[in-house]
Amino acid sequence: MKNVKWIFALLVLGFWACEPKDDPNPSPQADAVRGAIFETMKEWYYWNQELPGTVNTLDFSSNEEFLDALLFKPLDRFSYLTTQEAFNNAFVGRNAGHGFGFAFDAEERLYLTFVFNEAPAGKDGWKRGWEILEINGKPLVDYKTSSGGYDFKLGPPDPGISNTFKFRLPDGTTTTRTNVKAEYQSNSVLFQNVYTIGAKKVGYWVYQSFKATSGLTPTRSQEVENSMNFFMEQNINELIIDLRYNGGGSVAVAEQINNYLIQASNSNKLMYTNKLNSLKSSLNDSENFSKKGNLALNRIIFITSRGSASASELVINSLNPYMELILIGDNTFGKPVGSFPLSRFNRTLAENNVELVPITFATANSEGKADYFDGFPANFSVGDSPQVPWGDTKDLRLAAALQYIQNGTVSGRMINTFYRPSWEMIDAFKGLQQEFPAY
Repeated sequence: MKNVKWIFALLVLGFWACEPKDDPNPSPQADAVRGAIFETMKEWYYWNQELPGTVNTLDFSSNEEFLDALLFKPLDRFSYLTTQEAFNNAFVGRNAGHGFGFAFDAEERLYLTFVFNEAPAGKDGWKRGWEILEINGKPLVDYKTSSGGYDFKLGPPDPGISNTFKFRLPDGTTTTRTNVKAEYQSNSVLFQNVYTIGAKKVGYWVYQSFKATSGLTPTRSQEVENSMNFFMEQNINELIIDLRYNGGGSVAVAEQINNYLIQASNSNKLMYTNKLNSLKSSLNDSENFSKKGNLALNRIIFITSRGSASASELVINSLNPYMELILIGDNTFGKPVGSFPLSRFNRTLAENNVELVPITFATANSEGKADYFDGFPANFSVGDSPQVPWGDTKDLRLAAALQYIQNGTVSGRMINTFYRPSWEMIDAFKGLQQEFPAY
C-alpha cells in the first residue's frame, strides 16, 4: 500500500509519556464523535466482522470507554485514541516529560535504564544504572498498587511540573535531584560500539524506538543512517542489536533498518506482506528488500524482552527467513498487527481533533508467519542488568551475546541469572505511550 503510511502503533513513550495513564484525552465527548468512531471502525478495523451490529453511544461516559467496548478481545490489546498532534509528534520523537526509562532487577530494586540526551533528566546528568530510592520524599513501596504494579504519581505531561528523586549512584553515594518537565527531542540510538572477539569485529547497537527524523523524505531516520555508516566504516562481521526497551514505532524506519541488514543476495526478495479486512483487501500490499550499504551479515544477535514489541518484532519476523537470528534475554511482547491513523478518513474525527488508531492490518513474513501474539521466544533466557552502564560487558545480556559469538552457546551460569519482573515499564503505559514508553 503506497498511499497509506504504515505504522506499528503498539498497545506504545509516546510523545507525552510521563505517567501511566491514557494518552491525552480528546476533549469532545459528543454523541457525534462516538458515532464517527463506530462508523470508521466498521470500515477499517481489522476485526470489523466482530463489531456489534448497533450500539447506543449514549451508554458511555467517554470516547475511550466507548472504543474499549468495541474491541475484539483478547487479541486486540492495542487500539487507542489520542490527538492528531500527539500522534504526529510521537513518531518523530518530539516529547515532553523528564525523559527516562526504568527497570527492576531480580531483587525488585528500581534503576534508570535509559535517559534521553536532550531531555531534562539528560541535561541534569542522569545515567543508566542509578538506583531510584525515593520519589517526592516517599519510598517506592508507597507507590505500589493492589494489582502489584506501581503508580509513581508524577503528574500530567505538562512542561513546568517538577518531581524530586533520590538516587543511589554506582559508587554507593546518594544524590537528590529535582527535575522539571519540559518539551524535548528524544534520541533513538542509546549506545553503539565495536568489540573485538578473536578475529571478529562485533558491532553492538542499542536502539530504543523506531522514530523518523522530521523533514526527511522519504520517511527515514538520520540516526539509523549514521549508525549503519559507523558499523560499515568499522568493517564489522557480527552485529548485536539491543531492543530490550524498544516498544515499536515507524514501519518505514523498520524497513530502512532491514534494508541495511539484509544480504545483497536477498535484495528484491519479499520482506513482508500487509493484509487488511475484507472491505479493504484491494489495499493489501507487500514490501521487498532493497539492499543499502555493504554490511554482509550471516546472522544477527537480538537482545529482547517483553518490552520488545511491534516494529521490533516486524524486523525480527521479516529477517528470519533469510538469516540466522538468535534472541537473548526474554520473550518479546507479541504484536503481529499494526495501525495507521484514521482521522484523515472521517471529517467529524478530524474537525474534533480525535485521532483514532485501531488495528487495521496484519503482517506476515515471506514464509507466511503472521501469528505471534505470544511473542517470539528467546533462544537463551538471561536476566537483565539495569544497574550496569551501556556497553559494559558485566551486562548479563550483552555478555551472553558476546559469549554466543565466541563459543556458539550460552553458559548455564548465564541462563541461571534469568528472572521475569512481575511489572515492567511496558505495563506502566497504554495506547500511544506504550509504543514509546518513557517518563
